[in-house]
Amino acid sequence: MPPSDMTNIAGDNWLAVLAAAGAIYAVGFLIYGLVFTGLWLKLAGYDKEQLRPHMWKMAVSPVMPILTAIGLAILFKLARVDTLAAGLVLAFQLWFFIAMPVRLYSFVYSPEKIGLMVMDGVHLLLGMLIAGAIIGGWR
Repeated sequence: MPPSDMTNIAGDNWLAVLAAAGAIYAVGFLIYGLVFTGLWLKLAGYDKEQLRPHMWKMAVSPVMPILTAIGLAILFKLARVDTLAAGLVLAFQLWFFIAMPVRLYSFVYSPEKIGLMVMDGVHLLLGMLIAGAIIGGWR
């Protein structure tokens, strides 16, 4: 069933895009905010007190998943992705060939620990796969 005229803007289902952005944000919240907070702090070399002056940056945090979901929707439209499986495949390829290599720059050119790069890579992979499934499958 095609999306209604209210959710279909310029050929994209914006409810799917918003749901995908919410899912990406939720994955990050689970990984960094609930399940692995202590591990992330240790790998990043911070404690909660050191991060207090930087908490204002959290106001910007919804922008990243929104832009990621919009970018996936644009690329999926160009690639004519219209199934959940195709969404997963293209999301994985975008993670492997674009998101992860960009993330590797911080690891290669800084003294960052490999565990932090792995944690961020898993976060990006899970977020993109879930968003790819939502956007690809919700047509």
